[in-house]
Amino acid sequence: MSDKGTYKNIHQDLIDRCRLGESKAQFEIYRLYYKAMYNTSLRILNHEAEAEDVMQESFLDAFRKLDEYKGEGSFGGWLRRIVVNNSIDTLKKRKEFVPLENNLPEPDDDSSGAMESIEYRVEEIKKALPLLPEDYRVILSLLLFEGYDHEEIAQILNISNNVSRTRFFRAKERLLKILAEQRTIKMYHPN
Repeated sequence: MSDKGTYKNIHQDLIDRCRLGESKAQFEIYRLYYKAMYNTSLRILNHEAEAEDVMQESFLDAFRKLDEYKGEGSFGGWLRRIVVNNSIDTLKKRKEFVPLENNLPEPDDDSSGAMESIEYRVEEIKKALPLLPEDYRVILSLLLFEGYDHEEIAQILNISNNVSRTRFFRAKERLLKILAEQRTIKMYHPN
């Protein structure tokens, strides 16, 4: 009988071997997760070399901190959190990450359905994401692709829940404009 709070990881044997310092197991974990972790970092940083560096450093951090992984969620989720935090730290070091004011108004719920009214393919969104400012790209990446909610994002970015929601609202508006422009260009210039 297992604990309710413990997650049964399909790679538990590899994780246990990594805890023992077995390099083959570490390489196998890396092989299983590197692409997803690189993509997570790339969506946040919008810079291939930096994303590669963050991903590498995140794996090293994960292997050093493996005893902190208690199996309360998936290993991939735990590793992704390390990658997201390291990516955010890299943005802060760049000093390009400018937080919005804490007293921004809450967006109206009526206007939040704009993205749902027109469907966009994930690939269209991924192509438009790098065209957004850092703070917008980060919030959209964390919400849409990494599955974090506003409360978690507020904690990760050290902002209020309202700022997270407002930033998402504004990022979504900007993204919709970019997507509409790209579709218009595609209509008139199909090649």
